[in-house]
Amino acid sequence: MKSLRTAAATAVLGIAMAVGALHPPATAAVPDPVAAPGPAALPASAAVTPAGPAAPARDGRTVTSAAPLRGGDHVTVPPPRAAEFNVRDHGAVGNGSTNDTGAINRAITAANSAGGGIVRFPSGTYESKNTIHLKSRVTLHLDAGATISGNAADTYDPPENNPWDDYQDYGHSHFHNAMIYGDNLTDIGFTGSGVIDGDGALITGNPKSGEADKIISLTRCKNLTLSGITLREGGHFAALINDCDNVVSDRLVIDTAMDRDGWNVINTTNVRITNAHYEANDDALAFKSDYALGAKLTNGHVTVTDSYLSAGCCNALMFGSETCGDFTDYRFERITIKGSDKSGLGMVSMDGSKISDVHYKDITMTDVKSPIMQKVGTRKRCGNNPGVGSISDITYTNIRANGKAAGFSPTLWGESGSGRIRNITFDNVDITVPGGNGTMATTPPSNQPTNYNPNSIGTRPAYGWYIRNAENLRFIDSELRFGANDGRPAVIASNSSRIRFDRLTAQRGSASPAELIFQSVAGYCVTGGANTSGGALRVSPTGSSQNCEPTGPTPRRYEAESAAYAAGSTVDSNHTGYSGSGFVNTPNATGAYVEWTVTATTAGTANLALGYANGTTTDRPLDITVNGTTVATGVSFGGTGAWTSWRTVTVPAALTAGTNTVRATATTANGAPNLDYLDGPA
Repeated sequence: MKSLRTAAATAVLGIAMAVGALHPPATAAVPDPVAAPGPAALPASAAVTPAGPAAPARDGRTVTSAAPLRGGDHVTVPPPRAAEFNVRDHGAVGNGSTNDTGAINRAITAANSAGGGIVRFPSGTYESKNTIHLKSRVTLHLDAGATISGNAADTYDPPENNPWDDYQDYGHSHFHNAMIYGDNLTDIGFTGSGVIDGDGALITGNPKSGEADKIISLTRCKNLTLSGITLREGGHFAALINDCDNVVSDRLVIDTAMDRDGWNVINTTNVRITNAHYEANDDALAFKSDYALGAKLTNGHVTVTDSYLSAGCCNALMFGSETCGDFTDYRFERITIKGSDKSGLGMVSMDGSKISDVHYKDITMTDVKSPIMQKVGTRKRCGNNPGVGSISDITYTNIRANGKAAGFSPTLWGESGSGRIRNITFDNVDITVPGGNGTMATTPPSNQPTNYNPNSIGTRPAYGWYIRNAENLRFIDSELRFGANDGRPAVIASNSSRIRFDRLTAQRGSASPAELIFQSVAGYCVTGGANTSGGALRVSPTGSSQNCEPTGPTPRRYEAESAAYAAGSTVDSNHTGYSGSGFVNTPNATGAYVEWTVTATTAGTANLALGYANGTTTDRPLDITVNGTTVATGVSFGGTGAWTSWRTVTVPAALTAGTNTVRATATTANGAPNLDYLDGPA
């Protein structure tokens, strides 16, 4: 039986990718007419802004900047009616047995020749024994009850030759052997509420000629929409895209729990994924960079929010293992992960890539073998003679994880020299592991530097964090617990520098030698922590030095009592532990706010840390805006246990050079927590 039978809600068509807007699904049937896909479709009464000059972007891509309207300019246009091409009008039968591939390809060609349009699939099962060839300016729209079904006749396009085959796995190297294939396309989409089903006919290993191993295979595409539909039983991949730009996905459902990967996003920039539901056996959602197209390409500017992921054998949310080009600017927020036999949040640099500016926030993981893993390896499977890669400037905020393998403790393992893991912050990260190990030697476990899997490192000698070859790590208000008594320490850091734990809570094993062990660590610091019984943390340093002085530029503190705040707020000092002369107690009302004026010497992304206390058990979420633009919605400010217990929540935000206004606004009738300060850029 298939493992997932829920279909996504009816898609809202005409997603304006140029605007980047996604709307909630309609509850009624798809309206007629259907709005055109891609940049041509604008909402009714949209303001049309004249385009500015094209600006160069990386990898030869161009970005057109928008020029501001002149005073009084405002043009209102009706939404265009998209040309619609019903596959039945081109010969499709939809009876589940007749091969409809020819009719589907004729409809696609007709839509493309007309300058673009919707290829529509009414309810029915459209058997596809051959490869469907997608073309530019065409969106495939599947009505409710419509299914495109794979077939085991072994008559799909054969895999193409690839001179760069040796640099990545076979499935990543060949694109033609798919149910649906396209190359060098623009303004394309898959929308509706129907299903594309491999139906057990797609191959999970290396396919022979005529066999397909993926549902959707796209290379060198621009302006892609993938929303509302369900992809089921994809063989090796439900979807594989390589060297694409401007990808929008909302309410996409993937069910590959019976075969392999969900979605591999490779060498791709400018991606927004919302409301995803992926259940895979192999990697559920993986960001990769390989050499399949004969070039080392960049990746980045990606957001994934409000989504559900699960992985049977492998990784739920993963960077790698293919990691040739660099990765930067990723945001993952409000994600639930249930089940992963490798990493819940995995990040490896195996082939020379530099991974930086990645931020995880408000993520819950259960039943994951390795909750968090970062590793720099030396496989170097990439062209252009790659060196050793790096991982730096990563934040984890409000993370809850439940592990299921005692040996796969959360791990940060870098290489020496430039391959050290650098500048990682964990804020309010609580991890519970199974435990159950006895005491063991605290020497470094074995490591296979060319293997990216969590089991490439032997059983970690710490039940919690195992850290090696890293520098400038900070753990704030975080916890480590085990399910069964464990004889290992909570933390071991070795051959590292500047490792700081502020207010760590760590469960103590009855036979463990210490809670924190530092081995050859230059500049460790442990402040304000305790074990789960309230006792002091035991620290065992060997060949290490303690240094609790601030490292790097000291953030500038902006006290809440000196900020602007909503009417009815008071500056109080009746709960100890605050900074400055007091804290702001806002009214218990939606819209209550505190607004700081923050100065930045240069434009760029900065971490804004808000100090707060919430003595209740009820979350008091806040929206964060910078200069009137919302940068984070519904940020959790959960209970801190008492009004005298203060925590911080860190929000990355883009600031302009000079003066910025930063406002935190309550989104519920409970109002804001007690706000103490904001730490901004130095």
